[in-house]
Amino acid sequence: MTPRKWFTTNKVRPSPMIGKLTGRIDSVSGSQMILDVNGVGYLVACSAHSLRLAGQVGDTAALWVETQVREDAINLFGFAEESERDWFRLLTSVQGVGAKSALSILGILSPERLAQAIASGDKTTLTAADGVGPKLALRIATELKDKVAHLALKPSLAASLGGKGGPTVMVVGSLTEDALSALLNLGYRRMEAFAAVSSAAAKLGPEAKIDALIRTALGELSRHEGAA
Repeated sequence: MTPRKWFTTNKVRPSPMIGKLTGRIDSVSGSQMILDVNGVGYLVACSAHSLRLAGQVGDTAALWVETQVREDAINLFGFAEESERDWFRLLTSVQGVGAKSALSILGILSPERLAQAIASGDKTTLTAADGVGPKLALRIATELKDKVAHLALKPSLAASLGGKGGPTVMVVGSLTEDALSALLNLGYRRMEAFAAVSSAAAKLGPEAKIDALIRTALGELSRHEGAA
């Protein structure tokens, strides 16, 4: 009888991916929480933003989950909003941005504000996150700019830009960049200037001339200053 041969392999077996978890918050420590789902405690790392939205110990929370499988560990990252989970995936696709840095960015910037910062090339806002220096902020803004340039912003962002609650479209091109440069030279901050140019471009349409774009953007800025 031929002896049976046993083979070993160093390959890690695929693990079932977890897309969403709903359960009771058992405990919170630092950036991690234990979510009790029918008696099973899942250790989930979260951004500060998601921890605030999830609730307190004892509350029921629903988290969108990103599962990362490595040879030595299976890590779960949880997000109170699906859009934040999607942004985590996008950020970690950039070379040099690990899970810790991505969570740090999402902890201080909402998905809408992050999209605005990247589309406007606002590296200063990105460097406010722990672990994100000027070089990494530049790489994030450069690599992701084209991916967010034509995103339709949510009503919450439109409202924050002084709109009437309707969707606003990020319009980025040579014309808007020239208008943005003009406003920056006048001393306006990049985020404010970008918001005003985007709003002006949405109002005037694709046939707008540079002088009309700048004039309308200045009107937006003046209106917001007056409201403040």
